[in-house]
Amino acid sequence: MALALVASYIETLIPISVGIPGVKIGLANGVIMVLLYMVSLRETYAVSLARIVLSGFLFGNLMMIIYSLAGGMLSLTVMALMKRFGGFSPVGVSVAGGVSHNIGQLIVAILVLETGRLVYYFPILLVSGTVAGIVIGILAGEIIKRVPRNL
Repeated sequence: MALALVASYIETLIPISVGIPGVKIGLANGVIMVLLYMVSLRETYAVSLARIVLSGFLFGNLMMIIYSLAGGMLSLTVMALMKRFGGFSPVGVSVAGGVSHNIGQLIVAILVLETGRLVYYFPILLVSGTVAGIVIGILAGEIIKRVPRNL
């Protein structure tokens, strides 16, 4: 939990200027990825939910919490399903998580702002989710290989 919060905080310090709100690396998702492979799904959801709420109160606001909950819970659900059905590497699971996180946030933005025109952001969010998912998936995959599961 602490590591996920630290990753969230570090991410607030990294200036990413692509002109699209919500585009981030997803460092905290790396922690969630590792948990997904090392602890129970219930524990992973609990840490993810607590991290989103706490980081929202500590580093953001209520709207950030709403957007992050939509993206984070959809992302974790998609990643858990891919892991359960097998045939996907941590990188593949992470890419699906990154893209689905962006989809969850985009859906909330469309509902909150009451305009379907935001769907034009999807190609950019697809690319950013894929790139971030690859990077986080590689890092998480290496951690999963190296950290003993009997901690």
